[in-house]
Amino acid sequence: MGWFWADTAPRAAVVPPADSRHKHLAGAGTPPPGCPMHKATVDAFRPPASSPTSTPSSCPIPHGNPAANAALSSCPVQHGSSGASTEQGHEQSVLSKLNPLNYMFQSISQERAPNQTYALPTSRAESSIPRGGGEGNWEYPSPQQMYNALLRKGYTDTDITAVESMVAVHNFLNEGAWAEIVEWERRFAKGLSRGWAVSRRGEENAPLELRRLEAQEGGQAQPTLIRFQGRPQEMTPKAALLQLLGRIYPAKFGTDPPFDRHDWYVSRNVNGGQKEVRYVIDFYSAPPEPTGEPVFYLDVRPAMTPTGAAERLIRWGGDVWWRASGGEVRESNHRSQQK
Repeated sequence: MGWFWADTAPRAAVVPPADSRHKHLAGAGTPPPGCPMHKATVDAFRPPASSPTSTPSSCPIPHGNPAANAALSSCPVQHGSSGASTEQGHEQSVLSKLNPLNYMFQSISQERAPNQTYALPTSRAESSIPRGGGEGNWEYPSPQQMYNALLRKGYTDTDITAVESMVAVHNFLNEGAWAEIVEWERRFAKGLSRGWAVSRRGEENAPLELRRLEAQEGGQAQPTLIRFQGRPQEMTPKAALLQLLGRIYPAKFGTDPPFDRHDWYVSRNVNGGQKEVRYVIDFYSAPPEPTGEPVFYLDVRPAMTPTGAAERLIRWGGDVWWRASGGEVRESNHRSQQK
């Protein structure tokens, strides 16, 4: 998940639209046995024991590294050292090869891997996710790039014939995550009071309220994705709480832990200025459909900042209050009296 490269000149390939429900994502094709995305726990992302140097990660390339992030803020070349060797001037450090937007290698080879006998496509799909810099949309890796990256990370047992399905599932989940973020931005980008105006009649009436307000305002919010960070080894407080409740009340809350966690940094237009908003995404897998199609659930919400906490309280609290107070019944009775 969250595997993009910010290369220039995006291709014309289009990613299929996400499920309208977003959180229940199925039908993206059967994930392959070697795919690290469909494992039930974080431990599943660890490469085989024979790989001594691999770091556990949900994606084959490390998304987030605080130390690397700090180091990227300075130039890796020592300009002030007149005695620097010729080799130092020509040899790039590992950090200089990383893309600071996603902490991944900026270029993964499209060439066949050694001893690769099965041909993989090299075309890349353009996502529907606008880049924060305003330079088109983020792009997904090609199947060949993903396979090369998997080998680079130590996933040498990957079934090469399943890589295309893996890419399709990966792209599909990211599209669903972005669709959820866009819904949050449509609701709260213009302030908490407007968010309450949309949320006060519950989730079932929110789409109608949004369309009505956006028609009056002349359009909807258009967020962009600045950068993102994969943090599969760091469980969110909400996910940890759900795991605890699952141990106490397994019949009601019992579920596997999320198989991945991402932080996406989104640019929000606030009164003509740009504000950075962090979103947290937990990726869950669920039992497959009777037809064998995989099922995934995405828990997408703003981070627990003061503003993010207020947005979450307004959206979820408004829905709970609407249903608990019999809002639908009240409106139904009111409409009956007016007839």
